[in-house]
Amino acid sequence: MFKLLIVSLLSIFAFASGGGESTPVVNPDITMTWVGILSVIIFVIGYYFIAMEDKYHIDKAKPALLTGTFLFMLIAAYYAINGMDMDLVHTQAQHLILEIAEIFFFLFVAMTYIESMIHMGVFDKLKYNLVSKGYTYKKLFWVTGILAFFISPIADNLTTALILSTVLITIEKTRKDFLVPGAINIVVAANAGGAWSPFGDITTLMAWTAGKGHFADFLYLFPASILGYLATAYLLSKFVPNEVPDFDVAKETKPVMMKGANVVIGLGVFTIFCAVMSHQILHLPAMWGMMFGLSLLKLYAYRLKKVHNTEFDVFGAMAKIENNTLLFFFGILAAVGALYFIGWLAVAAVVYDPSVLGPTWSNIGVGFLSAVVDNVPVMSAVLKANPDMVHAQWMLVTLTAGVGGSMIAFGSAAGVGVMGKLPGIYTFRAHMQYSWTILLGYIISIAV
Repeated sequence: MFKLLIVSLLSIFAFASGGGESTPVVNPDITMTWVGILSVIIFVIGYYFIAMEDKYHIDKAKPALLTGTFLFMLIAAYYAINGMDMDLVHTQAQHLILEIAEIFFFLFVAMTYIESMIHMGVFDKLKYNLVSKGYTYKKLFWVTGILAFFISPIADNLTTALILSTVLITIEKTRKDFLVPGAINIVVAANAGGAWSPFGDITTLMAWTAGKGHFADFLYLFPASILGYLATAYLLSKFVPNEVPDFDVAKETKPVMMKGANVVIGLGVFTIFCAVMSHQILHLPAMWGMMFGLSLLKLYAYRLKKVHNTEFDVFGAMAKIENNTLLFFFGILAAVGALYFIGWLAVAAVVYDPSVLGPTWSNIGVGFLSAVVDNVPVMSAVLKANPDMVHAQWMLVTLTAGVGGSMIAFGSAAGVGVMGKLPGIYTFRAHMQYSWTILLGYIISIAV
């Protein structure tokens, strides 16, 4: 799910397209003023309600959006009260909107394609094919995990986790000895799979669109991603029963995909290709290629209706996308952008100094912080702080932010999504019982 272009002329650093030199621009440091301290307090309170989403039954988009929008209004009020240069606030807000739009529209198109394929029965057929083969729980555990790992780089980790967790709950609704390890397996696989693709996770998309690596650079993370995942999956599989689930194929109707479904799948793959080419070759934002792909989908929907008399409403698919997810990312990126503008991220970047922790240990620590806080704002903060690191370190932090988010249930979008699909089964406490397996996989990934 996911994407970010850091194009800030008034940012502390302006990114070169190849991730090269950056030019510092000085903004007023207001960290120790009343607005600086109050902003941190509001940010922490907002994050508390985001993390406690399952406790208070409040969608995390609500506190995120409130926090992000209110912080910038608070900063603007401080500037106005003290007679400071309001153009700085206006320009910073404009650039923040630009970087959020990059992610927003990329996700919007990706989700529209996924919802279109759901509407056309693509995933219903996949679900039926899995549960009708008479596989044991253990084999289904491995199949869903491997599928998650290889679908996630294309469909994004959140969507992949939602689809395959639906498959889990379809297979078995009560046996926690299968559902909990299976859910964790899908979350870990989706996050690990997304880590080696520029658009498999929001964090990797952020790094890619910020010019921290070319498309092919992320593919080098594949060995570390898959070996770390396989280690965790192997340990988790020891807790899964080796029995055949009770599923009567005779009572189930075999789903049939709608006419044109295979073409829509092909258009989805071509749209991803267009996004890559837009960014790498044409030097346009990746979302430009995605929007072009959306136009092709709408034209094909028109053709289906006129030529084949098949009703396929793209706007209907748009209506079903996870708008709360889009608004969550808007809010959280706005909140991080506000802390950056105040000057807090420059303070946090001090840990990257060799005399403190240095880049390697700091980037490893990002993985643990991602688990506690959520990997998207952590990666956003690292990119905005823009510490002076070599290319390999940017690839390391991309890996740790993506994979590290799996260590706690709400540390990634995939984990939060699966918690919603399996309420009362896949919980924070259930996840923590097996978190040691994820930690071992994380260590292996870093070692590789």
